[in-house]
Amino acid sequence: MIHLIQGDITKFEGDAIVNAANSSLLGGGGVDGAIHRAAGPELLQECRTLGGCPTGEAKLTGAYKLPCKYVIHTVGPIYRDGTRGEPEALKNCYANSLKLALKHEVKSIAFPNISTGVYGYPKEEAAQIAVQTVKDFLSEHPGLEVSFYCFDDENYRLYQQLL
Repeated sequence: MIHLIQGDITKFEGDAIVNAANSSLLGGGGVDGAIHRAAGPELLQECRTLGGCPTGEAKLTGAYKLPCKYVIHTVGPIYRDGTRGEPEALKNCYANSLKLALKHEVKSIAFPNISTGVYGYPKEEAAQIAVQTVKDFLSEHPGLEVSFYCFDDENYRLYQQLL
């Protein structure tokens, strides 16, 4: 099952939220900064023990002061021109986050719009990759509940059209 929500991902009360992190995992701007602020300093302390994260991969931490159980950190690609592996890397962000969620028996997970902020991924293309990757995954693992959280109107409209 897929849900579309316009709002703040840090309010998600399911099992896990996905953080669009940078490779250091030590906090940043956008959704990453919002998640770190809402979770409290313990999240940063745990992230320091993980040794960063390569683009397209995912790592799991506790959620601390967030209303969910876990934060799954994934590092989206910085968009250059779309010919340097960016689509595959973005697909891997969603797929690897979902695989990690299953491994930890997560039943509900919320995604932000990975790489569409300061990393510059074109929103329409990123939404298509996100929705298709999630739909493909759910066809094999139908028990998982996925929410797409869109902070801005443009992403929300794009996801509405695709879903």
